Amino acid sequence: MTPIRRALLSVADKTGLIPLAQALHAAGAELVSTGGTAAALRSAGLPVLPLEDVTGFPEMLGGRVKTLHPAVHAGLLARGVTEDLAELGRYAISPIDLVAVTLYPFEEAAGRGVAMPEAVEEVDIGGVTLLRAAAKNWARVTVLSDPAQYAEVIAALKAGTGVSERLRLHLAADAFARVAAYDAAIAGYFHHAAGQMPFPARLTLTFSKCLDLRYGENPHQHAALYAARAGSSSGTAPGAGAGEVAGGEVISAEVLGGRALSYNNIADLEAAWALVRDLPSPGAAVIKHANPCGAAVGASVLDAFLRARDGDPTSAFGGVLAVNAPVYREAAEAMAQLFLEAIVAPWFEPDAAELLLAKKHLRLLATGKRDGSSPVGLAFRSIRGGMLVQSEDALGLDEAAWTVVTSRAPSAAEWDDLRFAWAVCAHVKSNAIVFARDRQVVGVGAGQMSRGDSVRLAAAKAGERARGAAAASDAFFPFADGVEEAAGAGVTAVIQPGGSARDAEVIAAAERLGLAMVTTGERHFRH
Repeated sequence: MTPIRRALLSVADKTGLIPLAQALHAAGAELVSTGGTAAALRSAGLPVLPLEDVTGFPEMLGGRVKTLHPAVHAGLLARGVTEDLAELGRYAISPIDLVAVTLYPFEEAAGRGVAMPEAVEEVDIGGVTLLRAAAKNWARVTVLSDPAQYAEVIAALKAGTGVSERLRLHLAADAFARVAAYDAAIAGYFHHAAGQMPFPARLTLTFSKCLDLRYGENPHQHAALYAARAGSSSGTAPGAGAGEVAGGEVISAEVLGGRALSYNNIADLEAAWALVRDLPSPGAAVIKHANPCGAAVGASVLDAFLRARDGDPTSAFGGVLAVNAPVYREAAEAMAQLFLEAIVAPWFEPDAAELLLAKKHLRLLATGKRDGSSPVGLAFRSIRGGMLVQSEDALGLDEAAWTVVTSRAPSAAEWDDLRFAWAVCAHVKSNAIVFARDRQVVGVGAGQMSRGDSVRLAAAKAGERARGAAAASDAFFPFADGVEEAAGAGVTAVIQPGGSARDAEVIAAAERLGLAMVTTGERHFRH
């Protein structure tokens, strides 16, 4: 334990400042402060030693230089050893035992999209230097970088126990993490301004923990959920961070109730929500192991849910459900009849939420309304020792690029099903085949090593419902057998990217079998 005799307070965010300062003063600490922080302390009736009285210099350059002085940093960096303390005495410098700093709000400014001159003035220099110096000397100095940390230190001061070594180390680690996140936000902003995005030479990413999860993919694995912070080089929307994520996403959703979430729950919820975002409203999707076993567009949320469930009722048991419209009681009553792990929707009417939450283990997540401002960002996949990074696969529905390659064009009903199947297919693990009829998924072939096997699997799932259905393939057919299998099951129209060396053979098979075929020129592999 080390006593706190002198504390330096310099905070942009003054949340919790006065209670902290009062506890320090009551414990006998001298308060040293700058500018607006000093004024706030004086207004609360607390004695304050102005920092310029310590340094012998006023704030300079419009406030750019305040704390960058040996009288401050020697007081912070001196170790509790005879030689260091003697050197401080030689220059009449007092040790500083606690630093509380909240940095200039650069992330907030970057999130507002301010121009470079304004953003530059929000780059904190002195505050970052204070945090680094205090954290480096954690063996003697207590460093506070977030108002959320104040309560534990106040409690220690009031108890008269001092701040423990373990807590000082914890706070120092948090300070270094805060500085790293802050620098990542600045680097991201400058990379964008310099035109170096989305793949700069050094990719600076920073994430904040949102939630500890029940477990990982398996119960013996530990897991947590993290959100990308605003302004890092992750390509996220402004404001994307813990507690500040753009609305309408799973990561920012309000958990209304149910058992704690697991890694798999979050992965399936994200897969389900990503799919229904690409469907007309009201649309619904049931996800099992990151693949849709059912999806549909309906006349109402109830209708969409029932049709999604009935795409594969057996597989829907124990799945995750997403709907892209608010859930009312009528739909909730039907949903409650099926065992589901979780449901995500923009909003739940109170009676509907109450009914669903009566199911002991069902998780409900409300995303709120999507603001529509999120740009396409980056997608990450970890590998041992590194990370794969790519731009997100945004579903292209620019039909101007689509081509009818058979003599028979799709009918109006077939066009509706082709558009729907194409949207769903982009969310199925490759090799992916989706059969759809009346904008309802009736068969899915996912994750097969052979595209022909995916067609056969989709046909087996669909059974008689394949007759008159449309089929979508996430990539081109390398051989004609896949089209022949689909036609044999009763499919009448096919949509696929095209681009195979055997396109002519595949198209000829479609012609021979009386199918309408559309190529999109764009594939949607999902490994």
